[in-house]
Amino acid sequence: MNNKSIGKTLGRAAGFFVIMSLITGVIYTGVCLGVGQLFFPFQANGSIIDVDADGDGTADARYATLLGQQFEDQDHLWGRPTNYNLSTFTDDEGNPIAWAGPSNKTPADEEFEELVAKRVEAIRAAHPEKGDKPIPSDLVTVSGSGLDPEISPAAAEYQVERLAKNTGKSASEIRSIIEACTEQPQLGILGEPRVNVLKVNLMLDGVLS
Repeated sequence: MNNKSIGKTLGRAAGFFVIMSLITGVIYTGVCLGVGQLFFPFQANGSIIDVDADGDGTADARYATLLGQQFEDQDHLWGRPTNYNLSTFTDDEGNPIAWAGPSNKTPADEEFEELVAKRVEAIRAAHPEKGDKPIPSDLVTVSGSGLDPEISPAAAEYQVERLAKNTGKSASEIRSIIEACTEQPQLGILGEPRVNVLKVNLMLDGVLS
């Protein structure tokens, strides 16, 4: 192959690289961004909820409905256990960077068994009226992401009596809130019904309708 052929080949390769970079890095990204902002702006921007707790017209807190947040008090719905990590990474100023992921503990591991047993004990202690009724597994196990924001309707129903006792709301009011925060399978067939824990708790607090 002579120098002319090599130059021609390199030119074509460089041109192909530029074209594909524009298609995949600019055009494709721009189309996805545009479609997201046009049709799904809430989800595309992080599914953020601004809460004005004191009613002064300004947001006092921001919540992401796509991230699991730990609730442990008696007057809130409890979600799946989360797997936050604040000790591994820091930013340029030394501040901890939060991240989460699966625990990678196998059910055959004694440590996993002990951890789940402690969670079961805590759940039973908070729900004595349930007796020995089986606890939905998503209340005592971490999800694959470590930050699952949703639980099954069965896991939400398990907590209704506790919430009614501690919030002053009736069991039917609690169930109505849970139903309002329940998402059905996409297209009716993809996935399972699921309850967004954060939305339920904001509605219980009266800051979300």
